[in-house]
Amino acid sequence: MSTASKSPTPGLVLAYDTTLRDGTQGEGVSFSVAAKLRLVEKLDLFSLDYIEGGWPGSNPRDEEFFEQARDVKLKHAKLAAFGSTRRAKTPVAEDAQVRLLLDARTPVVTIFGKTWLMHVTEVLRTTAEENLAMIGDTVRHLAQNKREVIYDAEHFFDGYKDNPEYALKTLAAAHEAGAGCLTLCDTNGGSLVPEVREITAAVVKKFPKARIGLHCHNDAGLGVAVTLAGVEAGGTLVQGTINGYGERNGNANLTTILPNLALKMKRTLHCGKNLPGLRDLSHFVDELANFRPDAKAPYVGASAFAHKGGVHADAANKVARSYEHIDPALVGNQTRVLVSDMSGRSSVMMKARELGLEVDAKSPRLKDFLTEVKAREFRGYQYEAADASFLLLLKKFLENWREPFDVLGYRVMVEREGQGLMLSEATVKVKNGEEVRLEVAEDAGPVGALDRALRKALEPKFPTLRDVHLSDFNVRIVDTGQGAQAVIRVLVESTDGHERWGTVGASANIMAASYEALCDSYAYKLLRDARKK
Repeated sequence: MSTASKSPTPGLVLAYDTTLRDGTQGEGVSFSVAAKLRLVEKLDLFSLDYIEGGWPGSNPRDEEFFEQARDVKLKHAKLAAFGSTRRAKTPVAEDAQVRLLLDARTPVVTIFGKTWLMHVTEVLRTTAEENLAMIGDTVRHLAQNKREVIYDAEHFFDGYKDNPEYALKTLAAAHEAGAGCLTLCDTNGGSLVPEVREITAAVVKKFPKARIGLHCHNDAGLGVAVTLAGVEAGGTLVQGTINGYGERNGNANLTTILPNLALKMKRTLHCGKNLPGLRDLSHFVDELANFRPDAKAPYVGASAFAHKGGVHADAANKVARSYEHIDPALVGNQTRVLVSDMSGRSSVMMKARELGLEVDAKSPRLKDFLTEVKAREFRGYQYEAADASFLLLLKKFLENWREPFDVLGYRVMVEREGQGLMLSEATVKVKNGEEVRLEVAEDAGPVGALDRALRKALEPKFPTLRDVHLSDFNVRIVDTGQGAQAVIRVLVESTDGHERWGTVGASANIMAASYEALCDSYAYKLLRDARKK
């Protein structure tokens, strides 16, 4: 029996990742060969069961990937090559695409075939009988060449709704030819939860000895829900992508499916023991794809366990499960407290502890601090993504902390040179102890010039600032109705290669807001260095 056939382990669900193939069909998603190899190793360490590497022969990148992947030693996962059934009226042994699947030399081959008669007659332009032969011949040929075969029944739910008898015949053709897993694909992503549950149950009943998988898309916003419904109905393999990458609205998101299966539905997963690394895996994939992590993502997003309202934060502080559906640590996340004009004393104390400060609840300065935060939010500041600025402000109120440098003044000029080129020049005067430094720097933009000038003035005394780089710079108009006099909020994200932090500035002058966020960024780095010492 194929290793993909039903396992004797009760409640075991296998996890099949298709980020490297179906995920790359998403808008803006692209991985180099080196990135694909790194991701294979990362997914294997997470103990996913199958990793679909791509479609051999479809492009030079996938061709090179499978060539290099032969040298990768996986500890748990099996690498799969993906392709289609043989072409109509072509002997399977002579089909070039099938030959490329074997040449990839992966232990698993996943092929897709047509189950919707409309596709058979109008897209493939062949007969219903020939399509069944194409499925059976291809699966049998691959199995005879000692490949574990997973059959993806493309458009299965649409095909079943149109003609259930023929849709089931296509599965039978694959199963009888040696496919160890029959994967039901909601390729258009439009099926509803009751439909998927009912149809999957019918397939499980029809093929009691086969492993039934689910491959769902998110076009109706139900990719995760219908996948879980399929498992409820007896499915024992789930396909998806990390972070839901994929064509159109994306594929079913494994970072949501896996914790729901393990923590809510109590299914056994080989990767279950590694769920505390789920958030890191999610961010790793976003980093490879050059995407900013989705803060609103269930389980792994920065906002997944964030509390803003004072009542919520206070309740979560007393009894975590009162406002958190799981312990965040189970998926590698953590509780966050967002301080705003809705915050109370409890919120500030929780946020301070989160940032490593112990606050006396009875301190009269705490009330003054809350008043200042709310006044600042009214003036355009926002600290939800600016923990570093919040910490500095809190230390100023509660510990009389001051920056280790004093900017006496700055000036920024923008001029237009020949050929329409723009050049910005910034001058700063900074006092470090008894020393005063006047520095000038140029850059293409005014913020870049100011950043360079401040660095030139500060780095001789504070050399660790050379490690700090701006990783993101966001500008938002707070009160749009004021036109050119509107308050502008600038959010700066910085990193020193080890940690990332956010700082904020707000002013009707964009340079003043940028200056404030930059100075907070440098001050936070120096404060963190001092804490380490």
